[in-house]
Amino acid sequence: MLISRSSGQRVQRLLLSLLLLTIWKVGSGQVHYSVPEEAKHGTFVGRIAQDLGLELTELVPRLFRLATKDSRELLEVNLQNGILFVNSRIDREELCGRSAVCSIHLEVIVDKPLQVFHVEVEVKDINDNPPGFSVTEQKLSIPESRLLDSRFPLEGASDADAGENSMLTYKLSPNEFFILDIINKKDKGKFPALVLRKLLDREENPQLKLLLTATDGGKPELTGSVSLLILVLDANDNAPIFDRSVYEVKMYENSANHTLVIRLNASDADEGINKEMTYSFSSLVPSSIRKKFLMNETAGEIRVHGDIDFEHTNTYEIHVDVTDKGTPPMVGHCTVLVEILDDNDNSPVVVVTSLSLPVRENAQEGTVIALISVSDRDSGVNGEVFCTLTPGVPFKLLSTFKNYYSLVLGGTLDRETVSAYELIVTARDGGSPSRSATASVSVEVADVNDNAPTFPQPEYTVFVKENNPPGSHIFTVSARDADAQENALVSYSLVERRVGERALSSYVSVHAESGKVYALQPLDHEELELLQFQPRQPNPDWRYSASLRAGMHSSVHLEEAGVLRAGPGGPDQQWPTVSSATPEPEAGEVSPPVGAGVNSNSWTFKYGPGNPKQSGPGELPDKFIIPGSPAIISIRQEPTNSQIDKSDFITFGKKEETKKKKKKKKGSKIQEKKEKGNSTTDNSDQ
Repeated sequence: MLISRSSGQRVQRLLLSLLLLTIWKVGSGQVHYSVPEEAKHGTFVGRIAQDLGLELTELVPRLFRLATKDSRELLEVNLQNGILFVNSRIDREELCGRSAVCSIHLEVIVDKPLQVFHVEVEVKDINDNPPGFSVTEQKLSIPESRLLDSRFPLEGASDADAGENSMLTYKLSPNEFFILDIINKKDKGKFPALVLRKLLDREENPQLKLLLTATDGGKPELTGSVSLLILVLDANDNAPIFDRSVYEVKMYENSANHTLVIRLNASDADEGINKEMTYSFSSLVPSSIRKKFLMNETAGEIRVHGDIDFEHTNTYEIHVDVTDKGTPPMVGHCTVLVEILDDNDNSPVVVVTSLSLPVRENAQEGTVIALISVSDRDSGVNGEVFCTLTPGVPFKLLSTFKNYYSLVLGGTLDRETVSAYELIVTARDGGSPSRSATASVSVEVADVNDNAPTFPQPEYTVFVKENNPPGSHIFTVSARDADAQENALVSYSLVERRVGERALSSYVSVHAESGKVYALQPLDHEELELLQFQPRQPNPDWRYSASLRAGMHSSVHLEEAGVLRAGPGGPDQQWPTVSSATPEPEAGEVSPPVGAGVNSNSWTFKYGPGNPKQSGPGELPDKFIIPGSPAIISIRQEPTNSQIDKSDFITFGKKEETKKKKKKKKGSKIQEKKEKGNSTTDNSDQ
């Protein structure tokens, strides 16, 4: 079976492509691969999941994805085996032009938790572009009088490939009049020129046709050619010449129109009209350059005519002819190489992507909030970008790769203190003066249930008249929670305990939502002098089982109205007391009257005829008289942080006979209530 030369070359290129597939790793989670351009769809590039340390089973659940700077999906990942492969045609010249290095930068992003990896895929050049000339035929008019070794510059070829594949050599078809010479213009490339080795004779050869061939350095090598038409002119003996064959000029971009680029200088050894010259752009100068520059035909001045943008083109090669007015005219040639210098005329661009919002207030330091990329079209220091963040916030920027940053949590958050942050990312380049750009990032702090409900005060004292109707509203408790939404919802319940022989819940109840406290049955002062209970929140947040609870004590005092009068010489006082005075000349301890307060100073109250007023601490007298009722009422002061059961705070210290009489009265009253259908428990001895 015969294989054509072109087919063999393609096979060789394919084998070379497979050999060029390499992989290497460097630190900071960065992976490098290489792939030849023009590789077919499905060509293996690398085991990206394995090289990034990711399990194949987590690629789909963690939303494994690729991100590139443009929308072209040149590369793709098989989520089943974690292999990076060529998805569509990669043309290195289209992607990177003539750049020495061409890479595709990939951002690999996975969630839960958010991670970002940077992958560089170098696109290797293959020799897929032959050298080319801008025209199919170049015409040169050369007088027959030109001297030996005269040089005539030609337009060189260009090759879109890079490296060795774009290194060109030239060859001239065999002839007896010209040889080929190559002009090296420093780093500007090589340019071919014809050198006259035999005098021309227009009468013998009015024109010559030659072929110029350019060959690149690829393997296999590719060629391109252009026809040279030499028109031999008669007459003028001396052609104008420039003082240099190549002029090099540097100028800044954005130069104003009519700015002088260069003033050329040519001379002609002839006399009279044969010495007069005009300057013009060579026919080799493309229209794109003619739109940027103007030539003054008489002065030889090249001036700016259009927008000069470094980011668009940073060098211009201008071929100039100078022609005398002899008959026939003679032409001289030179090349002006204009190098454009960068000006800091582009501001940085800031792009914020992959926001992970809102951020829970208990998020760990280092949590990634957003990914930020910056760029600047300028070059050198003008294109170097530095990023800063709003000061004084619990966030910071971390540089991950070149101009890529991560916005991460740098401190602790407290939604109850600050619920949202407005962050400003500022990107500033290194130009002088520098240019900057900003991007705003709004970070909302999400609430977590980290605050327990609280009551305004730890203990309340409520006074209730005895014989209240069942279901009476006696008090309302209210607690608040600093958290938000469902985390701030509270409900109320009683801490169950026993009061004598009965449960507390048989006396009072609390509404779970409103906090209203109700007496479930008529309360009897002789049975209960102090009813103490504790509301609480059994589960303030229905979403969580965490015990964020607040509690408070409330003492309910039963009271009757009584008038207490100070001893002789003292003012009359209206005091609601916890119980009516006993007719017996006995003393007992009771809870303080309204206004005295729990744990206040101890006061002694005496009632009965003939009891003089006695001095006591503070503004209130410590002895009070209720006419016709000799007895003593005193208030006991409780030590701070006392562990004494509050239910025992108020007791009556009567003599036994007094207690028996009290019981007898109490029994009669209970019996009366039972007969009416209101049964209660006698707790008068408790």
